[in-house]
Parts: sequence; C-alpha cells; structure tokens
Amino acid sequence: MPPSPFKGVSKGFDAALARGIGHVTRRALGPYQTAIVRIGFAVTMLGFLLREWPHRGELYGPDSPWGLDLAARFTADNQAFSVLLWTDSHLWFELVYHLTILASVALLLGWRTRLATLLFMVGVLSLQNRSIFMGDGGDNVIHLMSMYLTLTRCARVWSLDARRAARTPRDAADPVGIALWAASGAALFAAIVSGKLDSVVWGLFFGGMWATHAVWWLLRRHAPGEPRVVADMIANLAHNAALLVIMCEVCLIYATAGWYKIQGSRWQDGTAVYYPMNLDYFTPWPWLTDFLSANGYLVLAMSYGTVFVQVGFVFALLNRRAKNVLLFAMVAEHIGIAVLMGLPFFSLAMIAMDSVFLPTAFLLWGGSRLRLAAERLLPPSVRRRLAPPPGSEAAAAPLPEQRAADERETAVPR
Repeated sequence: MPPSPFKGVSKGFDAALARGIGHVTRRALGPYQTAIVRIGFAVTMLGFLLREWPHRGELYGPDSPWGLDLAARFTADNQAFSVLLWTDSHLWFELVYHLTILASVALLLGWRTRLATLLFMVGVLSLQNRSIFMGDGGDNVIHLMSMYLTLTRCARVWSLDARRAARTPRDAADPVGIALWAASGAALFAAIVSGKLDSVVWGLFFGGMWATHAVWWLLRRHAPGEPRVVADMIANLAHNAALLVIMCEVCLIYATAGWYKIQGSRWQDGTAVYYPMNLDYFTPWPWLTDFLSANGYLVLAMSYGTVFVQVGFVFALLNRRAKNVLLFAMVAEHIGIAVLMGLPFFSLAMIAMDSVFLPTAFLLWGGSRLRLAAERLLPPSVRRRLAPPPGSEAAAAPLPEQRAADERETAVPR
C-alpha cells in the first residue's frame, strides 16, 4: 500500500506555525523602517507647525472663522478627540500648539519616545479636529500614523532612547522617567476628574497606556526573569501588529487611489495631469508647469505612469526588485507634486508613509553615510562625546554580512 501523500503535513504545519509565532514575538520587526517613519512624520509635522506659526490663531485657535461652537457640534456625533475643544482660551491654545512642537522635536530625536508618541498624537488630533476643514490628504495620513506610532517600538535605533539604553544598565534608576510618568498621570487624573475627558474610550486608552508603562518599569526593575520576557513578547507582538497595519494602510491608499483613477475619463485619455498643473493656486513655478504641460507626450506619460505605479505597487510587493523600482517611482512622484504643485507637507507625509517599505540595506547604508558626513563636520571634542557606545547598533559602520543579517531579520518586504 503506497504511503499517504498527506503524511507529515501536520508536523510541517506545526513547525511552520511555531516558527511564525516565534518570529513575531521574539523581536520587534522592521526597526529601521519604523525609525524612519517616526523621523519622517515628526519632521513633517514640525515643519508644518513652524511654517504656520504666524497664522496659527486663524487656522486652529480662537481667531479661526470655524468657531468653537461649530467645532464642538461637528465633532459631537463622531466623538473626535481634541483638547482644544475644552476651552476657547488663547493661553490654552498657545500651550497646546507649542507643546505639540516640543513633542514633534522629542519624537524626531527619539527622546522618551513612549511619552513623545502619545503627546504627538494628542497634539495632532487636537489641532486637526479643532478645524477639520483645514486639512488635506497628507493631514489624514499624519492623523492615522500618529495613532499607530503609539503602539510601535519605533525608537529601537536612531534615537536618544537607544543611546541611553546602550549606556546604562537595565536595572538602573530612571528619575526623569518617573517624574514624567507622575506628571502625565496627574494631568490625566485632573482631566478625568474635571470632566474635560468625558469619553470612555479615550479615558480607557490613556489610562491603559499610563498603567502599562508603570507595569513595564516595575518588571524591568524587579522582575528580570520570565515576567519581563512575557511582557517583552507582548510589546513585540503589538509593535509587529501595528507595523502590519501601517503596511496595509499604504497598500489600501494606493490601491483605492489607482482604481478610482482608472474609472475617470481624463485618466483614461491621458490628460488628467494637465488640469491640476494649470490651477492658479497650485503653480508655484508657472514657467516650469507651463513647459511641462505644453508637451502632450509628457502629460500622457505622467498620467498613465501615475495610475500604473499606484495600481501595480500592491502586486509588486511579491517581487523585491519590482517593489523597489515602484517605490522609487512613487517617491519621485511625490517630489514632483511638492515642486510643481507647492504641496511639500503632503508629499513629505506620503514619503514618510512609503518609507515603511524601504530596504534595510539601503537604510543602513544611508545612515552610515550620514554619520560619516556629520563626523567630518563636527569638531573632535563634540565627536568624542557623541560617539556611540561600544556594543550599540550604531557603534560600527554596517558591513555587508551585517546588512544581510538585518535583511533576513526584517519582516517588511525588501
């Protein structure tokens, strides 16, 4: 009697399942990708807040034509979160706006990133939900990513937190962290007791994050064995799930945009790009847009190329080289939008979102080149102070075998 063709299938499935579970619980996948996403969105929001600083009151503050009563009525049905809806005080608005700037800087540098991601999210949601009609597609992306970043371990590399973790023992005291945790807890308690934070969902979220950070600190200090290992596995699982959501979000945005374009008659006849390039409000360089839009073949190529890149990107994830080519094309497309249409922050947000698919080898190569360039510009005394500690991930320039190992350990398609 011939052996069953299904012999050993159960064993192979169990082994594959065990490897998969171990893969998503043993490590935080895509550390360099999540770090560049963190840096990209922090730079985007910081640049926007600084550019609009002279007009901040008219955009999001008490001087806005979209008054507090209108904003409160508009957000009452969907329970949108905004601390700027608590009061119409000028002082409160200035405090929130400038704290958002500081949170963006902290997120950019990776300083106390767990708290920085939460403050960044609070600032982004508060400003955008205060004047909902001021945003565009880039603001929607920042809105979503600010929430996803709170669940990621996006400061494992290229951050002050990573540098501090490499220089100090794991069980060392952390008075600054305790002070920040106590201050944030006091602020949360005051918001709940005063009735300002009346949303059950948001109250549970902020309270849960605050309690989670307390438990994490206690485990790091007093339970270095199995409890800490289990907590680390849960944190890795949350990080990897958030990373998967970010990747799916990128695919969903481009797939829906591409398929909707296919249905448009102007995209079908290859003239769609011509019209936005001739809008008065979106022509910072009229001579350049006139030169490009005057060439019918170039307009046709840009129109069809945009649709091809957006629709084909999801399918290109099945092949590393095809994905990298289309990713480069999408970045070039957003740079073109920034230059030709004067939408730099929209383009920066989209490029920061696309960065989740950048190859690890490319990010390591770029990071090493930036580090070498910075070392040449800094004086020797400052260079010695900023030198990465021995044993840290930034201590040496990545060698080819190191890059290959990181490629194998990274979950995102390469």
